[in-house]
Amino acid sequence: MRFVDEAKIRVEAGNGGAGCMSFRREKYIEFGGPNGGDGGNGGNVYLLADPQLNTLIDFRYRRLFRAQHGQPGMGRDRSGKSGEDLEIRVPVGTVVYDLETEELLGELLKPNERLHVAKGGRHGFGNTQYKSSTNRAPRKTTPGTPGEHRDLRLEMRLLADVGLLGLPNAGKSTLLRQISAARPKVGDYPFTTLYPSLGVVSTGPDQSFVLADIPGIIEGAADGAGLGLQFLRHVARTGLLLHVADILSEHLVEDIRTIEAELEQFDSTLLMKPRWLVLNKVDACTDPTTAIIVANVRRDLDWQGPIHAVSAVSGLGCRELVTAVQAHLDRQRQERATESSR
Repeated sequence: MRFVDEAKIRVEAGNGGAGCMSFRREKYIEFGGPNGGDGGNGGNVYLLADPQLNTLIDFRYRRLFRAQHGQPGMGRDRSGKSGEDLEIRVPVGTVVYDLETEELLGELLKPNERLHVAKGGRHGFGNTQYKSSTNRAPRKTTPGTPGEHRDLRLEMRLLADVGLLGLPNAGKSTLLRQISAARPKVGDYPFTTLYPSLGVVSTGPDQSFVLADIPGIIEGAADGAGLGLQFLRHVARTGLLLHVADILSEHLVEDIRTIEAELEQFDSTLLMKPRWLVLNKVDACTDPTTAIIVANVRRDLDWQGPIHAVSAVSGLGCRELVTAVQAHLDRQRQERATESSR
């Protein structure tokens, strides 16, 4: 199935039904009085988070969604039937914006969570509602109000604990294959990863985390070069970023700075997230050489965070990396739990 993570749709809630003007017509009753019923309410439009969906591709083929209108009122004090609400299924992790105002309407982060995006119209009143001691034969009714119409922009953001960043061919997909059951495409040419992919990394009994791999970023990506930064939104919710770099690169420090500059242009808050440096392909280096490169990188970049040297092909250092990541995520969860309990 094709991966689509952005879509534009129009939602239209149902209109309220009009009130009815009617009078009783019964034998031997000279003044029957009004008996016009109220109309029905228009249907609302909701977005529903469906854990079975992982793409917005369905919205490429259908863009208009309408809820039912409320039925008009009827004689004999019969109210019109309200329109049925419309539920539109979207993937978990979908962010919803009003296309016209760019207002954030909400996020659907939990399975079966609902978001109200368009309110149905209110019913109109029948002439029975206007009966009084001084007006026994009212001829007044009200129409139903129109339902809300909205153009929406949907963005799907993968729900992952850890995100992989790096230049093309840094070995991100190979690392994902090595430490999880995911099988993304790998190759010895740039941009083998065209769409984000997820992998579940198991670190022990009842312990695991979700890792997201996005296409490689190159210099000028913020201006549309390569695949651009269109997939960086998928690491916005992660608790940790793993910056993967090729330890064999002749311009290792410049490569790392290139990614940092593109992150800064896209969203400076991403640079505020915890970010670890993962130097890949150490199986092609001797231990002394690896230690020297790590020391030089830490000095030249003034890198304060952890640096892990691994081989995504052979698995060297990968177990130590995932164990450290799991411990970091556990600490984050414990801190959030402590803060929420205060």
